[in-house]
Amino acid sequence: MTLPTMPFGNDITTDDILDTLSFFDGWEERYKYIIDLGKSLPAMDDSLKTEDRIVPGCQSQVWVESALTDGRLLFSVDSDAFIVKGLLALVMAAYNNKTPAEVLEFDIESYFEALSLIKHLSPTRGNGIKAMVHKVQELAKAV
Repeated sequence: MTLPTMPFGNDITTDDILDTLSFFDGWEERYKYIIDLGKSLPAMDDSLKTEDRIVPGCQSQVWVESALTDGRLLFSVDSDAFIVKGLLALVMAAYNNKTPAEVLEFDIESYFEALSLIKHLSPTRGNGIKAMVHKVQELAKAV
């Protein structure tokens, strides 16, 4: 299966996101930026939006599909909520186009801490982003 190319993990890295977020003074501007990042995700084919691809533990519907290409994990992701698509973009910046070992070695907690993200999300959104990370890490372990 060929998944659409996304900018996250390729042209947009975790460092790029951290640098850009540092320019914003308040969280309202940061949320707008995160939502805009989500709009940069390529559309997920509707045929991939199946029950087995849903991320459990998310308040919104979230789908994750992966494919191993040339030793690297490529993802297709989507959500029915704009802010969650933005959170998916943040996660994809960390994990897309990485080897399974790089996915498992990446210090996602430090990345989230540098973003000051979790403390600015509702508890359900915080649990949701952790569920997304868990799903991606499980996919990396499975290949």
